[in-house]
Amino acid sequence: MKTTWQTALIVGASSGIGAALVKRLAAQGCRVAAVARRSDKLENLVVGAHAAGGGGEVLPYVADVRDAQSVPELFATITGDLGGLDLVIYAAGVMHPVQFEEYETVKDLEMLRINLSGAVAWLNPAAQRFGRLKKGTIVGIGSVAGDRGRSGSPVYNTSKAGLHTYLEALRNRVGRYGVKVVTIKPGFVDTAMTRGLPGLFWLISADRAAEVILKKARKGVVTAYVPGRWRLVMLIIRSMPSFIFRRLKV
Repeated sequence: MKTTWQTALIVGASSGIGAALVKRLAAQGCRVAAVARRSDKLENLVVGAHAAGGGGEVLPYVADVRDAQSVPELFATITGDLGGLDLVIYAAGVMHPVQFEEYETVKDLEMLRINLSGAVAWLNPAAQRFGRLKKGTIVGIGSVAGDRGRSGSPVYNTSKAGLHTYLEALRNRVGRYGVKVVTIKPGFVDTAMTRGLPGLFWLISADRAAEVILKKARKGVVTAYVPGRWRLVMLIIRSMPSFIFRRLKV
């Protein structure tokens, strides 16, 4: 199956959903710029994509999403190397374990830098480019965790809620020009981030998540829960009165 896009940029590409997205796009004949901090993981990704065939190509770029100052130059380099840009997906994310009574500012600020500030640094130039060209697709990987302020991980929730609002604002700004901005809210996905966590249910593989994400992105869906059954669950949770929700240790 040929992809809708000829060129793509995946930020946070070395593992989990990001790596699965790179593999699927390359297998569909897309030229993919894979951005991540770990060079060894990127090298393995390139080798694996080449061995799998499909006619696509993976171009690796080592970068840390916490370094916002380096993004404009690297973004320009990537678009030049690819010969264009049709799709940008921000898949970088971290969820540090936080004890219920823990208030660790260093951990919290790093989650904000990676999950939210990094997205702004990479998606701002994407929105500017696509808005000028009047075409393109932007995808941000959020989380169901961003739908309420859960006491168990306050700043992770905040970073994902902020990403949701930022993507909505981008959509309102460049959607009028024909640019698609898609917010993805996965539930539990089997990645390094979730392994070992208690109470997981409806767990899906990173590859299955990537399959659904690309399907939703092609359609230009505004907000997609992955898998879709989470939409009803989160509707119920969002509707729960605060005096009840705050009693839940989640």
